[in-house]
Amino acid sequence: MTRSASTFAAALLLLLATGPTASAGAATGLSPARGFAPREVVLKLEGSPRARTVELPRGLGVRRATATLRRWPRVAYAAPNYLATASGIAAPSSLALPNDPGPLAIPPGPPGGWASLQWSFLPWSGPATAPLPISPGGIDAVGAWRNLIAAHRPGASGITVAVLDTGIAYRSLGSRFRRSPDFASGQFVPGYDFVQNDRLPLDENGHGTHVAGTIAERTDNGIGLTGLAYNAKLMPVRVLDRNGSGQADDIARGIRFAIAHGADVINMSFNFGCGKEVPGVDEELRDAYRKGVVTVASIGNLGSESCISPPATSPHTIGVGGTTEGGCLGSYSLLPGRGVDLLAPGGGSPAIGCPSVSSRSIYQVTLKAGSPRYFGEPGSYIGTSMAAAHVSGVAAMVLASGVLGPRLSPQAKVEAIARRLSNTARDLALPPARQGAGLIDAARATEPPA
Repeated sequence: MTRSASTFAAALLLLLATGPTASAGAATGLSPARGFAPREVVLKLEGSPRARTVELPRGLGVRRATATLRRWPRVAYAAPNYLATASGIAAPSSLALPNDPGPLAIPPGPPGGWASLQWSFLPWSGPATAPLPISPGGIDAVGAWRNLIAAHRPGASGITVAVLDTGIAYRSLGSRFRRSPDFASGQFVPGYDFVQNDRLPLDENGHGTHVAGTIAERTDNGIGLTGLAYNAKLMPVRVLDRNGSGQADDIARGIRFAIAHGADVINMSFNFGCGKEVPGVDEELRDAYRKGVVTVASIGNLGSESCISPPATSPHTIGVGGTTEGGCLGSYSLLPGRGVDLLAPGGGSPAIGCPSVSSRSIYQVTLKAGSPRYFGEPGSYIGTSMAAAHVSGVAAMVLASGVLGPRLSPQAKVEAIARRLSNTARDLALPPARQGAGLIDAARATEPPA
């Protein structure tokens, strides 16, 4: 913001604070538990390249300030600094199957034991074998791995996925933090922590590490489980705190950082409150589209949210609902509304009316009991957060596969990814408002034309 614009904003706030309707007894803003940061407004003036977060004077409420600021002709937008919350309820270099043994244990499980837990990566049709069963809710990651090996881009090598979340256990630090044993140091590019404002976006919750594991956990390393785009680079961008809550301005800055530092895909497994408008975040997502960055977001979970909300509802962002091990819509996946583009595995119990009762969780190696030093495969990760991670991983594989063809403009590339995922999705015979285009199919999405 320019000096004149900053001066203008300060003058506006001073006028608001000293106007005839302000009083010592006026509200001073709502607590984070009510949905936005107290005494902060995200303000953009006409002609300014970016919005800024403005601290309100004491005695001036957030709602009154934003309502008054919006009436001024030089204000492009003014909004509370809304809070978002995480949307959770609490491969090989050859054609051989990955040797990952499954749960972390001493001694480790048998080679290929990952398939006993990771039902979402399995084929959903075809002949079942002892090492590779089939799963009605699977997206056939195995077929996609084979397609990418044939395209000489195994595991989506060359693609970068930014994970905007609670951070990732991507490195060890002192005696407190350890890198997840199923990540390698070389698979990360520099990120940023917008919660602590430093360059160490380390996870203190586990949600971000779990999401990152689905996208690109190391594969065929004889440790733990597998990831979808296992050779992609991960960019950890911490925008949610240890409780899984984050502010709109930090999230907007996180999106901007990911775009500026070369992300091809941005995963956002969190949601703002029902009916909230978050113009600063929408603005950065429009910029991502203009620059050819694919953005993916969870639609939210029934019980945590009451309607589909940003960022899933933002234009050109792929909004993802969740399905179960039995190929049913998850009972948590929100009711019909604008923003459901695709479905992907989120685990958990099925919606009423589905014949399958299979309800296992989504398993990945992550922090154990929230400790940044101990790791396991907790069975508590269910929801559209997990579903969005599957779509981000498959989007990375589609980008690497070459099936989109060369020389696409940035916007055309984003549209082509969304179209490819939709056109190859599996119809679950649900209304479009509930399933979007259907359940993603990684093998079909990465299959070269005949």
